[in-house]
Amino acid sequence: MSSDLVIRCDRVGKAYQLYLRRNDQLKQTLLGAWRQFYHEHWVLRDVSFKVHRGETVGIIGRNGAGKTTLLQIICGITQPTHGMIEVKGRIAPILALGAGFDLCLTGRENALIGGAILGMRRSEVLARLDSIKDFADIGDFFYQPLKMYSTGMAARLAFSICAHADADILIVDEALSVGDAAFGTKCDAFIKNFTTHGTVLVVSHDLDTLTTMCDRVVWIEDGLVRDLGKPKDVIHSYRHAMQA
Repeated sequence: MSSDLVIRCDRVGKAYQLYLRRNDQLKQTLLGAWRQFYHEHWVLRDVSFKVHRGETVGIIGRNGAGKTTLLQIICGITQPTHGMIEVKGRIAPILALGAGFDLCLTGRENALIGGAILGMRRSEVLARLDSIKDFADIGDFFYQPLKMYSTGMAARLAFSICAHADADILIVDEALSVGDAAFGTKCDAFIKNFTTHGTVLVVSHDLDTLTTMCDRVVWIEDGLVRDLGKPKDVIHSYRHAMQA
């Protein structure tokens, strides 16, 4: 992969196995060599695009178009059914880190684990714990088990960990709620600052924001890339299609 490329998706497809009957999954395990007991549901079919270092690329599409699945594949959370993904650099995935939290551990302990998942050394995370706590702004709950957290508090912690990871690539899914308006403003400011020196891949339904912040936009429709190009042009076509 060229040194200027940080993400390359080459004909990426993802299918999930859907079982209509309760015991079909067992049958597939035992008899799958002779017969298929599931239906394939293709979320992504043939997605290809490249992201260059320093770019901010938005991904748009209807609900269920495969946007979040694509981000999960890029982050390595799930594997494609076919095709190839290449990623160069450390990723901070602000869509999934919180999903790996241990509810029985404290926020501090989860911050140590989350930092390790993102490739940080323990000494690095320890040196930034106070800053992570301050950014999350959850007070003494930082030292309490996550089972006592609200959804918004857990999201604040996840975002804060990612914000301290010294990542090369920031992956943002708007499906992750980060709580109140004040914290949302803080997160927006962080992302805007990150775009000045890093690479950002963001899924959002806020088309006006994508128009101003992105260098390019990818439009995913029915698991395929329907359009890719300048934000103004792609978003105009997308809006027109949504009104049709």
